[in-house]
Amino acid sequence: MNFSRYRVKPGSKVKLKNWDPADKTGVPSAKQERVARLVELSEEINRLQDLLYAAHEAGVLIVLQGLDTAGKDGTIRHVFKAIDPLGVRAVAFKVPTPQELAHDFLWRVHQQVPSKGEMVIFNRSHYEDVLVPPVHGWITTAETRRRYQRIEEFERLLADSPTLVLKFFLYISKDEQKRRLQERIDVPEKRWKFNPTDLEERTLWKLYMKAYENALEATSTDSAPWYVIPADSKTTRDLIVSHILIEQLRALNLTYPKPKIKLEGIVVE
Repeated sequence: MNFSRYRVKPGSKVKLKNWDPADKTGVPSAKQERVARLVELSEEINRLQDLLYAAHEAGVLIVLQGLDTAGKDGTIRHVFKAIDPLGVRAVAFKVPTPQELAHDFLWRVHQQVPSKGEMVIFNRSHYEDVLVPPVHGWITTAETRRRYQRIEEFERLLADSPTLVLKFFLYISKDEQKRRLQERIDVPEKRWKFNPTDLEERTLWKLYMKAYENALEATSTDSAPWYVIPADSKTTRDLIVSHILIEQLRALNLTYPKPKIKLEGIVVE
């Protein structure tokens, strides 16, 4: 697979109409084959996470952004299912609390970033603060641009820590979102997921697409790249994220630490 085709090149213009949310190029055509491949990749992610933890040289931050029903929860559930629970931590950012609002918008985020040897997944993230507020007119264009700059500086700080920062925009089509929202209404076991505000936000689709385009353009950097992941197919989405994650983890060139004492000749009685 050519992973670079999903990466937002730093400094490039982003037009989401040029990306296909139903794209399956390079992945197995049969769902059963994609599921089987996911199992294999999940085991490899587990191996690399074990190495990350043992080496204790870098952290990994995975940012998952997307509109309602794009599959942030599902991506976490399927891509990271084989990892030791002690080796990964998922953080879901919701509406800021009064205490969080009393600080700068990155205050609550910085507290959750990974330490060395740790893998952390943001289910929604600091990018909510440059998506929802401008769409609803709560902050000005000038303030949005200032926040882009602060985010870029923040992520550069993380990269220097060092932390591997990978950002995935799970790109779902409006038709597929409609189908999934209707499913949440029609299927009793999924009704708990339905939130009436999802329908209100859906009416702002074009504004959100523009907000995402602006954010991707402004904040995809060499040290913290954005990837636009086709998300109409859940297994395709998970497969592409898995491939990119493995590629980037391998690029860290981590090795297991050497023992602190000479072990040759030691026999456990």
